Amino acid sequence: MKKHNKSTIVFDPDTQYAVIRSSICTGEKVAGFKNKSDGHFTDVMLITSPADVEHFKAIYGIEEIKTEY
Repeated sequence: MKKHNKSTIVFDPDTQYAVIRSSICTGEKVAGFKNKSDGHFTDVMLITSPADVEHFKAIYGIEEIKTEY
């Protein structure tokens, strides 16, 4: 069973949006937040299954998340 620590990453929907970055070469996926003004990406967690996506969405109260390659 995985231990889940309380997140220290703050999500501000006014200045950031949630995104999954997916590598076209390796297929690795990382969920995080992208700054709307400068495009800076802050990674939060590695995505290895659909359950990880749902967990990420539940932690931050996100209903929709897009994927960028």
